Amino acid sequence: MSKVSMIAVGLVALLHIYILVLEMFLWTKPAGLRAFGLTPERAESSRVLAMNQGLYNGFLAAGLLWSLVAAHDGFMIALFFLTCVFVAGVFGAATANRKILYVQALPALIAIVLLHVA
Repeated sequence: MSKVSMIAVGLVALLHIYILVLEMFLWTKPAGLRAFGLTPERAESSRVLAMNQGLYNGFLAAGLLWSLVAAHDGFMIALFFLTCVFVAGVFGAATANRKILYVQALPALIAIVLLHVA
């Protein structure tokens, strides 16, 4: 992987670590309420589901970080996890909030393109 594509993969991983923190730890706090446009009541009633979503985002971040340190298969590992992020972002945009397309799917797509260009 080129340095540019590694930076892009790293940024997508950091984004998913941030999403993990929001969903697992800040969901019912002011930062989580603002980020997801929730009322305190709705956040409390969906807190356990959000923690589960956050865990999955953590797995995506872990896979992307793994791709950065993998000796021989980093490209394929990055491509797999970026594709997972992209598909999840498209699905989230179609089913939950269009903003997810720009926040999650687009950065993954850019990183996928950079992987192939480099």
